[in-house]
Amino acid sequence: MKVELENVKPMEIEKRSFEIITEELDRELPADVAPIIKRCIHTSADFDYAKNLCFSDNVVEKALRALKNGACIVTDTQMAKSGINKTALAKFGAEAYCFMSDEDVAEIAKKQGSTRATASMDKAATLEKPLIFAIGNAPTALVRLYELIGEGRLKPELIIGVPVGFVNVVQSKELIMQTDVPYIVARGRKGGSNIAACICNALLYMAGGRE
Repeated sequence: MKVELENVKPMEIEKRSFEIITEELDRELPADVAPIIKRCIHTSADFDYAKNLCFSDNVVEKALRALKNGACIVTDTQMAKSGINKTALAKFGAEAYCFMSDEDVAEIAKKQGSTRATASMDKAATLEKPLIFAIGNAPTALVRLYELIGEGRLKPELIIGVPVGFVNVVQSKELIMQTDVPYIVARGRKGGSNIAACICNALLYMAGGRE
């Protein structure tokens, strides 16, 4: 079997990848969400994201405004945090947080019999700054965010709800879609820390954080 490779320069691989994605999509995407959907497909090579990503009304406009106003990002994994473009985020005077490894979070989770993800959301709720939550792993984080919002203790600028898995994953995403908080949710079982990070990056680039 003869294998023919495309002759693509290293700096042009991403550009060519997005061209292929555009060519292979079976429908035209709304202009405001197209960069986000395409980056998720680019990250995962999974075209299902063209169908399962759900966006609340005017969420992109609201998210870009929040980022430009210095909203910080809270993740539920170090992997998601590490995947966010810190240089782009820093252009808006913001930073990314993940409290999952903090000793006090571990102690609170043990004392309460909860998960670290739940306890880390409680810690994030004490931050006195505008926040975007990017959840790619723990459905319990989304459930806790839903509770905190309902209690009036938290009003996020945006929730990116894309945990991957089988137990309470679908349900936790549906809870977030019932709130009045702007959201980007990957309906169903698919998602992951890499998807959470790439959605953050797509928004950062759209906001002008990338040269």
